[in-house]
Amino acid sequence: MIYIPVVHSVADMGSLSEVVKKEYIEKYSKEKWEEHLRIIQDMWDGIRKKIDELNLNYKKVKIYQDGLPVCGREQEIVQEVAEKGSKNYEIILELMAKGAILEGTENPGLLLEEYKYMQNISKITNLAEKEMAIRKYEEKSRELLFQRDVYIARRIDRTLSEDEIGILFMGMKHEVDKRLPGDIIVTYLIYRLPFKASYEPARI
Repeated sequence: MIYIPVVHSVADMGSLSEVVKKEYIEKYSKEKWEEHLRIIQDMWDGIRKKIDELNLNYKKVKIYQDGLPVCGREQEIVQEVAEKGSKNYEIILELMAKGAILEGTENPGLLLEEYKYMQNISKITNLAEKEMAIRKYEEKSRELLFQRDVYIARRIDRTLSEDEIGILFMGMKHEVDKRLPGDIIVTYLIYRLPFKASYEPARI
């Protein structure tokens, strides 16, 4: 399993993207937002290059993606998000064109539960109420994240054969690598994101 820690771009956030952008600019500045976008672009350019350098046999590669539900529409979702400008999903399409197989990765029920929390927070205009809602979400999100990671690890264990290589794109807060069974050997495309200290996602 090739584990790739990532920071999500705005295009990956779907209907919440404009909210995230607005919150970030209000908290930091438009200049910081533009710098953030450049950093994300550089990150994905570097990831694409490192994957190419692996010279994988893509007919034996399976792709797993943070936030991609098991639903039967996985390829359609990837296509739609890539068309909106997601570098992550563009890379997935490139790998699929080379022969890699896309797998649904996440429990849709858990994803929907987390999305509803975030959507509700984005609608709150009162600052004190929003801060309280964020604190409640942060408490709940730890348990949701654990449940999601356990599901993803089990999903990988069920779908990845002994002679196959998995590529897993996962947000930095996830710990799927710690949940995988011992017979799946994990290697890391990058051990850390070099710009991590300068990146702070906007809270919504």
